[in-house]
Amino acid sequence: LGSLHDKSRRVSQLAALIAGYVKADDDTVERAATLDRTDLLTAMVGEFPELQGRMGFYYAVNDGEPEAVAVAIEEQYLPRHAGDQLPTTPIGMALSLADRLDTLAGIFAIGKKPSGNKDPFGLRRQALGLIRILIECRIDVDLPALLRSAVELQPLEESSPDTAGELYEFIIERMRAWYIAGQAPGLTKGDISPEMFESVRSRAPASPLDFQERMLAVHRFMNLDAASSLAAANKRIANILKKAETGSETLTGKPVSVELFDAKEEQALYKAVEAVLPGHQTDLEARKYADVLARLADLREPVDGYFDQVMVMADDDKQRANRLAQLGLLRKLFLDVADISCIPTSR
Repeated sequence: LGSLHDKSRRVSQLAALIAGYVKADDDTVERAATLDRTDLLTAMVGEFPELQGRMGFYYAVNDGEPEAVAVAIEEQYLPRHAGDQLPTTPIGMALSLADRLDTLAGIFAIGKKPSGNKDPFGLRRQALGLIRILIECRIDVDLPALLRSAVELQPLEESSPDTAGELYEFIIERMRAWYIAGQAPGLTKGDISPEMFESVRSRAPASPLDFQERMLAVHRFMNLDAASSLAAANKRIANILKKAETGSETLTGKPVSVELFDAKEEQALYKAVEAVLPGHQTDLEARKYADVLARLADLREPVDGYFDQVMVMADDDKQRANRLAQLGLLRKLFLDVADISCIPTSR
């Protein structure tokens, strides 16, 4: 993977990509990235390795570098361990993220990813630090795109096209453990089950911060009285659509024809869904996922009534297709946030 100078150049390029996300000045980010490892060459850090970054700060101040550069040189190492403080400045965040992205991409690219209990390069710690910075510092990035850039910057003649995807899955698995252990902001141990995590993971949000917002919304939704009933209904709808082998067509917006309704429960569900739609897209775009799911929770009664009285797989082809389209629309509304059908219920 080259020398530390080579690594600093890659980190500089990645930090420049991240600078826009954290509203950091490009020139200052580049300067900090250029100097980020110079203190490793000094006798002081050679004698006391734990002073890496701290001495970089002092040397930068002594040489008249801007304070933002000096602080970033030290903050690039944060967090050092689980529960450690995070970078507090935009440039420090950019450097810390870039450094972790480069380390993860480089080690994965040369086929040295962790296996079993072996993690000689501390990649699990690096991934967790990456997650914490993005979520706790509220940095909204396209993580798969950054991972692809980090892999492309590695000095290898040829790398596997699957490296970025494998790395993304590795990071998501670290997120799973983080959520289930109750370490994510706003959550405690027991708040998130593996199935709740999977309900959001299945939607593959590109931004870990977006993932967090969806996760919090699912947690709030599952505490509502209607949650169990609607989760069961979602599971039932998913199974019906899958068995009908029209799921993909239905979920892409096949229109529902009110003229084909012959049960008042069909009409009731249709009107209830129509009432939800105006605010649904607005809240979705604003990432008010909790409000989206709370509004959908109001559909409990018409959904229950529909399944009690309506035979979806009717003998008439047009009527059956229309009912599948209606269920497809309902399921899509939930899938806009998470796949609630993943979550077990008592029903």
